[in-house]
Amino acid sequence: MSSNATLARPYARAAFELSQAAGALGEWGRQLDMAAALASDPRVGALLIDPRRSQADAVALLLPTGTAAGSAFVQFLKELAANGRLRVLPDIATQFEALKREAEGSLKVLVRSAVKLEAEQIEKLKSSLARRFSREVEIETALDESLIGGAIIEAGETVIDGSVRGRLARLAQELAH
Repeated sequence: MSSNATLARPYARAAFELSQAAGALGEWGRQLDMAAALASDPRVGALLIDPRRSQADAVALLLPTGTAAGSAFVQFLKELAANGRLRVLPDIATQFEALKREAEGSLKVLVRSAVKLEAEQIEKLKSSLARRFSREVEIETALDESLIGGAIIEAGETVIDGSVRGRLARLAQELAH
């Protein structure tokens, strides 16, 4: 069976194209994020696959308050429900966000470091990555003490491993060969 990311791809693309045509990327992004958060909850997830619930009930569970019944977003969720894809909403939201950022010329970067980064370090890293990728960069940081030292930078498909753990692993591999 295909992975959720593969199943989500055409739906994320369709959501992106619909929202972009309507000039509502931000609104769709917020709605998808909320629906995805709900779909990720194990209790809601169980309700989504409950055969006793109608598709309309499943869609209603995921709708943000105040969403118009005939809106394009509601129609999108109904299409997902009809195709049994409500459970892949988290992957759809993630891929939608990537498409949105690409269209806006920005890039979300995750920096996992062994120690907490100072604001000045983050700003230097941000400007350096913005030059490298020729895009606006938004940095999210996470602490990962298992890295021993240094950091791992994940920018889209690119991963830069500057951690001590990564260097030791590469050294061990070179010594083994």
